[in-house]
Amino acid sequence: MSTFFEIDAQRGAARAGRLLTPHGVVETPVFMPVGTLASVKGVSQDILEELGVQILLGNTYHLYLRPGVEQVRRMGGLHRFMAWPRAILTDSGGFQVFSLNELRKVTEEGVTFRSHLDGSSHFFTPESSMDAQIGLGADIVMAFDECTEHPADRERTWQSMELTLRWAQRSKKYFEQHKREVPWTTNHVGPDALVRAGERKLAGSEDGELAQNEPAQLRSAGQVGTPAPKWFGATQALFGIVQGGMDHALRRESAERTIEIGFPGYAIGGLSVGEPRSLTREIVESTLQHLPSHKPRYLMGVGTPEEIVEYANLGIDMMDCVLPTRAARHGLLFTSEGRISIKQARFASDPAPLDANCGCRVCQRYSRAYLRHLYACNEVLAQVLNTVHNLSFYLDTMRAVRHSIALGNKAQFPSGEQTRAKS
Repeated sequence: MSTFFEIDAQRGAARAGRLLTPHGVVETPVFMPVGTLASVKGVSQDILEELGVQILLGNTYHLYLRPGVEQVRRMGGLHRFMAWPRAILTDSGGFQVFSLNELRKVTEEGVTFRSHLDGSSHFFTPESSMDAQIGLGADIVMAFDECTEHPADRERTWQSMELTLRWAQRSKKYFEQHKREVPWTTNHVGPDALVRAGERKLAGSEDGELAQNEPAQLRSAGQVGTPAPKWFGATQALFGIVQGGMDHALRRESAERTIEIGFPGYAIGGLSVGEPRSLTREIVESTLQHLPSHKPRYLMGVGTPEEIVEYANLGIDMMDCVLPTRAARHGLLFTSEGRISIKQARFASDPAPLDANCGCRVCQRYSRAYLRHLYACNEVLAQVLNTVHNLSFYLDTMRAVRHSIALGNKAQFPSGEQTRAKS
């Protein structure tokens, strides 16, 4: 068992469902916060749990450089290393290598690149990316792909698509041969593992049986409590990635041939690379027509609060983006009345909560004046509180989307939400 996807409700193209992973059920459509270095910047795991995060995204490229895959593998994988009991998805590292631009060289075999940290030379292949992601132990891993730059002519886009397809085949072959080497399989999880509520029985269950609730116990003295998979016989799931640039025909071909290779889920990659947002939507909508409806669809690296609702209505099940956390660190906050730049002087004496319609711990306790003071003083707490609020806003938005779909309604924004900053 790797993942199981079930659609519970539909409204037009939009669907609400459940993605069952080795470390828990993920309600879809879902927004996945980005934890690049096994950490969502400024937010501890207990707060992420409180916010209702069901799945995090980790970055293979960055974790490969530090602390290193073998270090994480020896610690029992990312779940144990970062004390996160819920699901994790790792990307392949392809997009990050793509973003290095002048520090990389692509060949049929793989990509040679220089570390952004110290300039050291490294080589990624589909096989080494799979090996790294198996060692990191995420629930969902991604095939190694080449992210096509924008703009690119049709010949360049076709060549890149063909390379991604060949790499997808190599990724799947290696993954199928080595997927049982994941650190949290029964051969790797020892009796000192913490058994949390709802996680697997230590004995007496058939392969693939969901464990019953058990007390938190069986932890050796001095060791960090860690989650075990919820399912016996659980393995990772490898998703394929559709490329093809901004060419509709190539996107269709990429989708069809990726489906022929066969994966339990499919991602739309190669977007948000400088193209107009209207073109992004156009490519997403056309690509979705060629993806199987009974498998999860993941749109990589998108988007704003407005966009995640829009793409959920188109039939996307999974999304991730650094925007809520990155914007928070720069004082840009999302609210039901529009975006607020908390650094502005007009908030210096504002006693109101950041968003009167938000139930997060930040809006329930702190004023705009205090948040502006923290940011103006460059206090670390400013980044923490801003990030907690933005994540809460995104997660609440997706909860509202799922609720609307379940009721048979089209998902919409809270009243007053605008794409422009609040004036």
